[in-house]
Amino acid sequence: MHNYLPSLKQMQYLVALHEHGHFGRAADACNVTQSTLSAGIRELETLLGQTLVERTRRVVRFTTLGNAIVEKAHRVLREAEELADMAAAAAAPLVGELRMSVIPTIAPFLLPDLLPRLRKERPSLKLFLREEPSAQACESLHHGQVDCVLLALPYACGDVEAENLFDDALFVAFPGEQSEDLPAMVSADQLDPAQMLMLEDGHCLKDHALAACNRPELRAGARMMGTSLHTLVQMVDNGLGITMLPQMAIEAGILDHTDIDTRPLDSDHDWRTIALVWRKGSPRADEFRMLADIFRKHRAK
Repeated sequence: MHNYLPSLKQMQYLVALHEHGHFGRAADACNVTQSTLSAGIRELETLLGQTLVERTRRVVRFTTLGNAIVEKAHRVLREAEELADMAAAAAAPLVGELRMSVIPTIAPFLLPDLLPRLRKERPSLKLFLREEPSAQACESLHHGQVDCVLLALPYACGDVEAENLFDDALFVAFPGEQSEDLPAMVSADQLDPAQMLMLEDGHCLKDHALAACNRPELRAGARMMGTSLHTLVQMVDNGLGITMLPQMAIEAGILDHTDIDTRPLDSDHDWRTIALVWRKGSPRADEFRMLADIFRKHRAK
């Protein structure tokens, strides 16, 4: 066994520098001075006998070994946090801090109604939210930056456990003048690829919508140009095309003050599943299941 081992603080400094790519910003994120952070990283390099960071006036560049140690440090820091989480969960569940990522096609439509109810039921829970697309949310989860993710499935999020909350149906949204002759439900065969507006890459709703249609030509012909559902709604309302919207967005009023009409999508997979996801083996798994039960209960009301 080594007589001297890297400290958690040194690993925190190294991870922060890797994330921010700048000594000053990394020091701010760690709430220390730049000299303290720089000294801590130099101490770590001296301890290991290896250069981890190449320093120049303009850029911070990690060595190959430095990048590998950052990955390992992420896991060590995450497991250290889980030790504290284990003790906290044993004392009282859903008390104290909990960090959750939420994807942009869920956050503005579900949280405004859900969070006040959660705060009323669990006043001692401090829920810190982070809105980011699915890929970044899953990366944040596995790097220990968040504890759980409110996600839409199916989505490959790595080695995780999940509690399904509810199914969220998909609707086709048309400019008002196009909706008069539409049937009560619209099949994927009736959709014109040249008219289809989709979210940009990185949003899992795009993949869910394309999978629901099961038409390869839609993927090739659809225009990936929306940065948010609200942007897509504005384009449809101005007659630029059609799009897919989840039921929760419609119920939350995204179509208020527009002339857009919607029809349910008639498909074998015309929905996405909203789920709470966390790292497999997390000591807080029972807490997350309790949180999922609370979400389900309030969604049903």
